[in-house]
Amino acid sequence: MMKTAVTALFYCFSQLGWLAGAAPVPMMGMGTLRPSGIPQARDASRDGCPCPMFQLSAMEATAEFVVESPDVVYGPDAIEAQYEYRTTCVSREGGVLKVYPTSTRFTFRTVRQVPRLGVMLVGWGGNNGSTLTAAVLANRLRLSWPTRTGRKEANYYGSLTQAGTVSLGLDAEGQEVFVPFSALLPMVAPDDLVFDGWDISSVNLAEAMRRAQVLDWGLQEQLWPHMESLRPRPSVYIPEFIAANQSARADNLILGTRAQQLEQIRRDIRDFRSSAGLDKVIVLWTANTERFCEVVPGLNDTAENLLRTIQLGLEVSPSTLFAVASILEGCAFLNGSPQNTLVPGALELARQRRVFVGGDDFKSGQTKVKSVLVDFLIGSGLKTMSIVSYNHLGNNDGQNLSAPPQFRSKEVSKSSVVDDMVQSNPVLYAPGEEPDHCVVIKYVPYVGDSKRALDEYTSELMLGGTNTLVLHNTCEDSLLAAPIMLDLVLLTELCQRVSFCTDADPEPQTFHSVLSLLSFLFKAPLVPPGSPVVNALFRQRSCIENILRACVGLPPQNHMLLEHKMERPGLTRGGAVVAACPVPCKKGPAPTAPNGCTGDANGHSQVDAPQMPTT
Repeated sequence: MMKTAVTALFYCFSQLGWLAGAAPVPMMGMGTLRPSGIPQARDASRDGCPCPMFQLSAMEATAEFVVESPDVVYGPDAIEAQYEYRTTCVSREGGVLKVYPTSTRFTFRTVRQVPRLGVMLVGWGGNNGSTLTAAVLANRLRLSWPTRTGRKEANYYGSLTQAGTVSLGLDAEGQEVFVPFSALLPMVAPDDLVFDGWDISSVNLAEAMRRAQVLDWGLQEQLWPHMESLRPRPSVYIPEFIAANQSARADNLILGTRAQQLEQIRRDIRDFRSSAGLDKVIVLWTANTERFCEVVPGLNDTAENLLRTIQLGLEVSPSTLFAVASILEGCAFLNGSPQNTLVPGALELARQRRVFVGGDDFKSGQTKVKSVLVDFLIGSGLKTMSIVSYNHLGNNDGQNLSAPPQFRSKEVSKSSVVDDMVQSNPVLYAPGEEPDHCVVIKYVPYVGDSKRALDEYTSELMLGGTNTLVLHNTCEDSLLAAPIMLDLVLLTELCQRVSFCTDADPEPQTFHSVLSLLSFLFKAPLVPPGSPVVNALFRQRSCIENILRACVGLPPQNHMLLEHKMERPGLTRGGAVVAACPVPCKKGPAPTAPNGCTGDANGHSQVDAPQMPTT
C-alpha cells in the first residue's frame, strides 16, 4: 500500500512539470540574441485580436482559449473578469466552532500587452546563472545535440509555466481538457528574455558554462560562440558574508563605500534598461548563500534606518544592497538564496515604492520532495516523528556551504518546510510538538552539480506500529534550479500586469509587495505580515493556478467531478449528451448472484456465491 502511495506521489510530480513535461510551447517572439535567420511566431494578442481562440481537444498540447461568459470581457488592452471569491470565517463561541460562509465580488483586470523584459542575475557567472542563460539560448536557437542515449532537443522541462498543464474542465465526452499553464494568461515568452547581471568572477558566460560542468559537451560547443561575448558586470564582495574559500574567484568587484556601491548597482540597472530597449527589468539573486544578518533596531528595521545605514557604511549584506538598489529603481527583486536578504527595512521600502519582492531560497530538489511527502504522510493520518535529511554535492554552492555560518542559513530554510503541515493536524500533534528534524550538507567535489540527497522519514502507526520511508534522490542541481528561476521571473512580471478591486473597495489595487503567490518556488516563502505560511506543495500550486483562473473568470479547481459521482447524473455540459460514465469498463457486466447481489467482491465474480435459503 505504501509503495503504491509513493508511486502516486511521483506521478503527481510529473503533473507538476518536474519529472516530466509537455511539449514546449511555440516561440512567440524574437530576443536580442536570436540570430536573424530564426523565424518569429506571431502573437494574436499583439495584433489587436481581442479574443484569440484555437480549437481544443482533451489531448491538445498547446492552445489558447476564450471564456464565454458575461462576466469576462476581452478588450484590446486588457482582460476584465468578474469573480465571486467564496471562503469561510470561523469563530469560537462557547466551545463551539461556528463557520460562516462569506462571498466577495472581485473585478480582475489583466493587461494583455506583453512587455520586453530584461533579467539581471546577481551571480550570473555561477552554475545557475550560466545554465539558465544557456537554456534560453538553446531553446531560442532550437538546438539539438548527440548524447550516449541519443539526440536531445532543447526544452523547458521542470518549468511550471512552460511544461505544466491545467485542466479547463470537461468536454462533451466527459474528458478533461488540459492546456499549458502559460495559456491561462498572456505571459512573456521565455525565448524573448534579455539577460545581464553581476558576478564577483570575471569569466565570460561561455567559460562559466564550462566551469560549471552541467551541460553535455555537444551542447556547450554549440552555445560557446553565443555566450562568449556575455560578461558579468562587477559585483559587491564583502568577505565576512560568504565563505573564505570564495576569495579566489573575487576578481571583478565594485569598489568604494556602501553608498557608492549602491549607486553603481542602480546605474547598471538603468544602463541595461536603456541600452537593451527594455520595458521592465527584474533582478534575481542567484549568488552565494550569505550568513544571516542580524536585525537590529535603528540599523535595518525600517526603510529610513536601512538607507541611513548604507550611507554611513555600517553593516549591510551584499544581497540587501542589491535588493535596495532594485527597489529604488522600481524593479522587482527575488531572493533565490536562504539568507535573510529582505530585512524589515527592505520590506518596508518595497511597500512604500509599491515594488514586488519575493523569497527565500529556490525549492528545487530534496525540499520539494519533502514538501510533498510530509504532506502525504500527515494528510494520511500518519504521525511523522523523525525526518533526517543528508546531502552531499560538489559545486561551488556546496563549497560555500561548507562554512558553518553559510550552512546555518541553508539549514534554517530547509528545516522550516514542514511547519505548516504539522500545525494543520492537532489530532496528531499537541501544541508545540513537532518531529525531530535533522539536516546535513557535505561538500564532495567529485560529484559536482549532481547533488545526492538521502532522506529517512519515520512515522507512528496505529497500535504502536512504526513506518519508515528511505529515499535516495540524485538532483541535477542547476538543471532543477534554472526552470524555477524562469518561472519566478515570468510569474512576477505577469503579476505586475494584474490589478483588481472589490465591490466594497472599488479603488484598483495590486498584489501585496511581498509576492507570496510565488511560495511554490521557494523553500522558505516570504508572506505579508500576519499571513499564514504555506509550504505544502500542492496547496501552493493550487494557489497560483486558481488566482490565474480567477483572472479569466474561471472557478477554482476543486477536483470534485460531481457529474461522475451521481446515481442519476443531472449536471449539464455543452455539447452532446453522454452516458453517465464515459470511461469504458475493463470487464463485462457483472453477473447477478443467487442472493441478489451484483458486482464483484475484491475482483472476484459472485457467480459461485452460495444460495440463500428462502422460507
